[in-house]
Amino acid sequence: MKPNNFTYTWLKSLSVACVLALSTTLVACSSPSETAAPGENATETASAEAGSTGSNSGKTIRISIGTQDQVINTAVGGATVRELGLLEKYLPTTGKYEGVKYEIEWSSYTSGPPITNKMLADQIDIGLMGDFPAVINLIKFQEELEGVESTFIGTLAYSPNGAGNAVVVPKDSDVESLADLKGSAVSVPFGSAAHGMVLKALKDAGIDPEKDVKLISQSPEVGGTSLRTGQIDAHADFVPFGELFPFRGFAKKIFDGAQTNVPTLHGIVVRSDFSEEHPEIVEAYLQAVLEANQMFREKPEEISAQIEEWSGIEKEVVYMFLGPSGLQPINPSIGEVQLSALKNSIATLISLGKIESPVDPEDVTAWVDEGFLKNAMEKSGLDYDEVIAEGESYVITGKDALTDEEITDPKMAAQLWIQEEPTVTNFASIPNMVKQLNTLQEEGKAADVIFVHDRNKGWKLFAENSHYVTNGDEVSAFLLADDAKAFAAESGGQVTSFKDLLQTYASGPQPVQMSRLTRDRLLLALERVLPMLAG
Repeated sequence: MKPNNFTYTWLKSLSVACVLALSTTLVACSSPSETAAPGENATETASAEAGSTGSNSGKTIRISIGTQDQVINTAVGGATVRELGLLEKYLPTTGKYEGVKYEIEWSSYTSGPPITNKMLADQIDIGLMGDFPAVINLIKFQEELEGVESTFIGTLAYSPNGAGNAVVVPKDSDVESLADLKGSAVSVPFGSAAHGMVLKALKDAGIDPEKDVKLISQSPEVGGTSLRTGQIDAHADFVPFGELFPFRGFAKKIFDGAQTNVPTLHGIVVRSDFSEEHPEIVEAYLQAVLEANQMFREKPEEISAQIEEWSGIEKEVVYMFLGPSGLQPINPSIGEVQLSALKNSIATLISLGKIESPVDPEDVTAWVDEGFLKNAMEKSGLDYDEVIAEGESYVITGKDALTDEEITDPKMAAQLWIQEEPTVTNFASIPNMVKQLNTLQEEGKAADVIFVHDRNKGWKLFAENSHYVTNGDEVSAFLLADDAKAFAAESGGQVTSFKDLLQTYASGPQPVQMSRLTRDRLLLALERVLPMLAG
């Protein structure tokens, strides 16, 4: 039961038409009960009784938060905080907040630009978005509003190398790389982190985004439908769609943002007038985010399953991004990697002519403020350095479910999420996982998802879509076929597929598997020994 000093508004979703309208107008897709009218100071309202008596008993403070439920990087700051009522636990109720009533408004969008539009109209106080939308948000506040700015106050999840953004094509497409897209129709949510990624990636591949391809603005949902129906040749998107669409079986990934080796993130921005008037509320929100982070680390499978209920994104994909050794570590800090993501976003937009006003990437440092986060940690009894270290060390640990050996190298580890099982099963090696999988299949059981990890970078991968190299009984996984071939050439191993691995480690007597280097040495020895035996 919700406390009686809270009122709630939850606009669960906007139609695609509304989302597109929000990119050009600020009056559509809302109602008086959902948001204040443009131009009205919606942050704080007081009743006539409160004004005359000087009491807070009739005072209402609106807290409006714009999130992106299907962009699971925002889940720890959006759906998890909302659905578990975490913000209410920390909102101040003493001092100037004694007797105050809170009106909490949540709204969800398919990308960051609509959130920026509503923040500019004073209809959203706190927004959750990716790096490219965030810097556009910060710039637009400088350009369009006088006396009010936007401040970046914390990170939700990030990748130091760009994992999460991706380009996918229909599963049966002949397209294998970005170079094959010349003359094609490519859709992407304009103004998003994926938009910036694909513009740079195409340019780096020698393709002019303005001339060599037809770029179309489509939300993730529309892009997915267009892929299914063949209306587009490729779709570029942000977390989680580059993994979600292949997981659902109708697309394949031809480019991963990790190939850019450029950091990316999703984070939190807040209107300066709101944060200056109500710093305690901003800190309360961040305390809620910190609790959500801890809950996810302690029970990643359980929270992933709940996020599936709230967002419609399968729990396996949620876990892939935010779980241990996931693609996007949960870390609230704004360190050098996070600053680099924001600076690079500005530099990329400038190089592509997408920013008209003079902006220096170094300006980012003046737009961020970790003070709210540090105060929130102190209020929650948390040590800043310990929280950051915990986020950076969130990798697969424990013992192998088959052999009971310690898992010492997360990059070589593998995982099974067995159907009907509440938690993921960990293995120190891919062979151990495959052996257990074969046993499960013999028992009539199955896995909802199988994870392996890139040997070079540690990225979590879907086993069926990965490339492998065997060296005797050691098996290494790779995201990219070229990386697998390079490692095989260097190590004397053999490139193989997941299907072949299943056969190799099937129960019963199996032929001895050896690397090419081992085989060549054995043949050389036989060449020397056989003449002696014949003599």
